[in-house]
Amino acid sequence: MSRFAPADLDELRDAIGEALAVEEPLEVVAGGSKRGFGRPLQLPRLLDLSRLAGIRDYQPSELVLTAGAATPIEEIDAALAEAGQMLAFEPPDLGALFGLPTADRGRRTLGGALACNLSGPRRIKAGAARDHFLGFRGVSGRGEVFKAGGKVVKNVTGYDLCKLMAGSFGTLAALEEVTVKVLPRPEALSTVMLWGLDALAAVRTLSRAVASPHEVSGAAYLPASTAGLSSLSGSTTVAALRLEGPHPSVMFRRERLLAELGSGCDASSLDDQASVTFWRAVRDVLPLAGSEDRAIWRVSVAPSRGDELGEAVSRRLDASWYLDWAGGLLWAAIAGAEDGGAAVIRDTIRGADGRGTGHATLIKGSPELRRSVPVFEPQSPPLAALTARIKDGFDPRRILNPGRIVDGT
Repeated sequence: MSRFAPADLDELRDAIGEALAVEEPLEVVAGGSKRGFGRPLQLPRLLDLSRLAGIRDYQPSELVLTAGAATPIEEIDAALAEAGQMLAFEPPDLGALFGLPTADRGRRTLGGALACNLSGPRRIKAGAARDHFLGFRGVSGRGEVFKAGGKVVKNVTGYDLCKLMAGSFGTLAALEEVTVKVLPRPEALSTVMLWGLDALAAVRTLSRAVASPHEVSGAAYLPASTAGLSSLSGSTTVAALRLEGPHPSVMFRRERLLAELGSGCDASSLDDQASVTFWRAVRDVLPLAGSEDRAIWRVSVAPSRGDELGEAVSRRLDASWYLDWAGGLLWAAIAGAEDGGAAVIRDTIRGADGRGTGHATLIKGSPELRRSVPVFEPQSPPLAALTARIKDGFDPRRILNPGRIVDGT
C-alpha cells in the first residue's frame, strides 16, 4: 500500500489528484482510532492526514475555534480548558471499545469526530457534533479545493455543507481544516443516581426529568447485568441524571430532582470527579469495552422505545446493553449470533407492525462480519438514490473511502 502524508492543502490536492489520475482509490485516515468503524477497506493507497494538525485560530471571546482536521482532541481540550471552555458535543474516545493498546488510545481527532458525527451524553441538551460544525476547507474526490461555512456562529444562507460532511466518513471530501463552536465549561456538576428501577420505570423517569425545567445534560440507564460488568454502579440497575452549571443552581436542581424522583427508589448523588468519571465511561462505552468477542451495536430510536428494544434484544440474544440520551440511544454487545444480531435488532426496531423507525449501526465486529451485514442502516430506494447522486457530485470516480459506508460506493 502506498502512503501519502500531505503537509498542507496544496499537497492534499496533489495527492488526491494523482490518485484520480491513475484511478487508485484512497483510504482516508487521520488518527486511525476509528479504522475499525464502517465496512473494512483494502485499498491500494493510504491518505494519511495526520500532518494537517494544530490549532490555527482561537478567540475565546468569540466561542469559535479553527484547527487542522487531524488535530488531536486532547490538544484541543487542553487549550479550551485554559479558557474555561469545552467541546459541548463531547466527542467519545472509542479506543478502549476497539481494544486499542493503552499507548495507542487518545488518537481521536477533531476532523474524525466530525466526519463520523460522534456525540456524547450531552447531545440531549447541546445537540450533535454536526450542530457545532461551522465551517471547513478540504479537497473533493474531483481533486478540487473547496470550502464552506465560516468562522462565525451566524453565517450567510446557502447550502449547509458542514452537515453534509458530518457523518460522511470521508467518502465525499478529505478535510484539511475545520471550524467549530465551543461553549463555556460548567462551573459545577452533579449526578443524581436512582437505584433499582426496572427498564420501563427508568425510561419514564429519565424522560420526565429531561422534560422538566431542571436542565438535565445527561440521562443514562444501566441494567444490573451491565452495571455489574462495568463496575460503574455495583450489581443493581441505575438511572443517572447529570446537572451542570453555576454551583448554587446545580445544588438546588439536584435537591429538587431527588425530592421529585427519589421517592420510589433508593437515590444518591455523585459530585465533581466522580461524576466526570461516570459520564466519561458512558460516553466512551466502557460498560461494554470488555466484550472483545462480541459485536457492538449503536441503535438510535425514539426515547420512549429504548427500554422495549433493550429488553427485546436480551430475550432473543445473548446481549449486554445500556441506554443513553434518556432512552434514545441503545448500546448493545451481542455474542453467539452468526450475523452479529443484525436481523433481530433491525426486526425489533421495526416492531410487530413493521412501522417502527430507528437506525442500527454496527460499531465493532470482525472484518468478515462487517463485510457480510450492512454496517449502517439500509436506506430506502429513494434515499439510496439521493445518496448516490451526492457521491457522484463530490467523488464521481469513487476515489475517497469507496465502500466504507455501502459496498461499491
